[in-house]
Amino acid sequence: MTVDRRINKSKMALMDALILLMEQSPFEKITITEIVQHANLNRGTFYRHYQTKDELLEDLIDNVLNDFMRSYRSPYQNIDRLYVQELTASKIKIFEHVYAYSRFYSSIVSSNAIPGFQQKICDVLKQLAKEDLEMTLAKSDVEPDLLTSYYAYAIFGLIMEWIQAGFKYTPAYMAEQLIQILHIQPADPIVLKHHSEGNA
Repeated sequence: MTVDRRINKSKMALMDALILLMEQSPFEKITITEIVQHANLNRGTFYRHYQTKDELLEDLIDNVLNDFMRSYRSPYQNIDRLYVQELTASKIKIFEHVYAYSRFYSSIVSSNAIPGFQQKICDVLKQLAKEDLEMTLAKSDVEPDLLTSYYAYAIFGLIMEWIQAGFKYTPAYMAEQLIQILHIQPADPIVLKHHSEGNA
């Protein structure tokens, strides 16, 4: 095992320990001693990588967000144009990412362990839409900031619904559902439910 791999293994163990502890306690109450005990490491190993637990948390968030962006871009990483009608569920990786970090996301949603993280995810989604959907935005009469917000919060809403439901669907099923949503044509009629007065 190389030195880099040992370092990576230690850092991942510390991150996993922090995620586990955040499921049980607010971040501010978690101690470095608890982190190293759960990671089965010593304090010396911790301080070789981080000066404070806040630095560990920042590294964890960076890891999650970087993987989030890679997963989002996976369907069109090696192509110049993405046609929605040709997009398949197997190409969508963002739900696999969320599921891989399910304990982290669950702790964030249930306890708001990292204030502002949910907004940070939405900001990342908006930035990705601005950077990667440039041609689509350029051809639209909709204000770009409004359109990117629509895309971002729609995806985030699906993710939040899935997390709050306890991941009762598989990542593959969620990807299939997203495909179905994307294929809904704007011209499709909206069926209104009319309730006559007095009806339950």
